[in-house]
Amino acid sequence: MGYRERIVDNQLKEELEAFGAVVIVGPKWCGKTTTAKQLAKSIIYMQDPKKRKTYLQMAELDPSNLLIGKNPRLIDEWQTAPQLWDAVRFDVDQRGEQGLYILTGSTSIDEKKIVHSGVGRIARMRMRTMSLHESGNSTGEVSLRALFSSAGKINGQSELSIEDIAKVIVRGGWPSSAGMSYQIACKQVAGYCEMILESDINTVDGKKRDAQKMRAILRSVSRNISTSASNATILGDVSSSETGGMHINTLDDYLTALRKLYVIENLSAWSPKLRSKTTIRTAETRHMTDPAIAAYFLGANAKDIEFDPETFGLLFESLCIRDLRIYAQSLGGDVYHYRDKEGLEADAIIHLHNGRWCAIEMKLGADDIDVAAKNLKKLRGRVDTEKMNAPSFLAVVTGTEFAYTRDDGVHVIPIGCLKD
Repeated sequence: MGYRERIVDNQLKEELEAFGAVVIVGPKWCGKTTTAKQLAKSIIYMQDPKKRKTYLQMAELDPSNLLIGKNPRLIDEWQTAPQLWDAVRFDVDQRGEQGLYILTGSTSIDEKKIVHSGVGRIARMRMRTMSLHESGNSTGEVSLRALFSSAGKINGQSELSIEDIAKVIVRGGWPSSAGMSYQIACKQVAGYCEMILESDINTVDGKKRDAQKMRAILRSVSRNISTSASNATILGDVSSSETGGMHINTLDDYLTALRKLYVIENLSAWSPKLRSKTTIRTAETRHMTDPAIAAYFLGANAKDIEFDPETFGLLFESLCIRDLRIYAQSLGGDVYHYRDKEGLEADAIIHLHNGRWCAIEMKLGADDIDVAAKNLKKLRGRVDTEKMNAPSFLAVVTGTEFAYTRDDGVHVIPIGCLKD
């Protein structure tokens, strides 16, 4: 199977034109190495079992030897030898050129092992599993970029049924499963999730962790997906499970390990300038890097989700957040959530680095679109537009069929029509 183009392809090219090196981070199997190989002219695989020991010895003695090769040089799983970071940074300084190195890694590194942050020399780029547009499950008739540029009306027709949406949630967005049958994709998700428990949780930082306790934590986080459930709630779930009690510090350690593995990616709160003194809730919303992980630890297949509307809605929201993060990143923006003490909320706020922003609600079916649109307009009215921009647009992302613009200007966008 040939290379499937990714939205970050252009971003990687631009970063290499601007910086001496680019580090691509993200979960295992999301395609970091494959994407980097499209631009690399030489490659070193630090986890090659035949050469790993030699590479590590060289990294200790003289890491610059591992940098010898045509540029851009790809160093895959560089965090195996943290010394490489400073070696790359030093070489970039000495040569004063751009596009020299691409570093890829599926675990975050302890910053204490790095002498220099690499600011101004090494760019960081986040990569996730595939969005529905990348995997071919979205028609792409509605462009997020176009919505930020124009106030015009939209139209489009999603090809995804409710049954299809349940399946794309459960199968996930890993590139290796694109084009595979639903059953095979689910087996691959299971293999990925079990690897987290059997291997990754202990290799991420060398600490020994209990797989059953980690399973209980992942099950609880999955049960509370797309909510602002506190650590105390997660701890209560784990303590009442068959694994027995757990100290809050132990829970923090396990959750930190999952963040380092890019398994958990919570959504931060947005703090706009408001007309009133309304208190904004700052708790993060819980999300996995891919909703399929949550579905797996809930023990739910596509049919199970269909018959559980509440869980379906929460997993659908997490699916939308994944896609919006991918699309927003290509526009130079970030995704947040909004909720205040009065209960007014928006599932997603996309805030671009140029100051433009939009508010989005996610609703699986059509019945709640009116309420969602009303809430979005209420939020727009609370923002102090004398101190910040008015929203570029308001939208409800749905699991329905047709894309259209309501009479009040709120866009209704099926997730199966959206692209960057």
